[in-house]
Amino acid sequence: MAGEVAILQAVQSGLGSHPSVISVARGMSHFGEHALGWIALAAVGYVADPPRRRQWAGAAVGAVGAHAASIAIKRVVRRPRPDHPAVAVNVSTPSKLSFPSSHATSTTAAAVLLGRLTGLPLPALLVPPMLLSRMVLGVHYPSDVLAGAALGALSATAVIAAEKKFGDA
Repeated sequence: MAGEVAILQAVQSGLGSHPSVISVARGMSHFGEHALGWIALAAVGYVADPPRRRQWAGAAVGAVGAHAASIAIKRVVRRPRPDHPAVAVNVSTPSKLSFPSSHATSTTAAAVLLGRLTGLPLPALLVPPMLLSRMVLGVHYPSDVLAGAALGALSATAVIAAEKKFGDA
């Protein structure tokens, strides 16, 4: 084994060898599917914090927009998901395309935007576990999750720039 498959195998044989870690990773996968968990959190903020509704809506838009951008890139790049005997696939996926990770993309965008809104260090708390979870589950290469995180950060930056332009920052 070489390169990214070796990294995946190392993650799975280390951290991913614990059944509880796989269970948590699956839960994170379901939460992040199509950015739905992030949309739900932003909706709660929207309802609970009327003075900042536009910012909460912006967090949802940022997560959805990041997810959409990742899907568009996946369809252009068309990189298949990991398929190696040393890599266990521990969750089903809606597509066979891998690059970039949509979970990493929407999670990073949501973490940056929600962290900015709440004052909590959400990128540091949420992004690394989501990136690792995708490798524990065997559905993404390391470069998929890193590219997804970069795309999510760019998406959040675009939302922040739009908020500043339209006077909501």
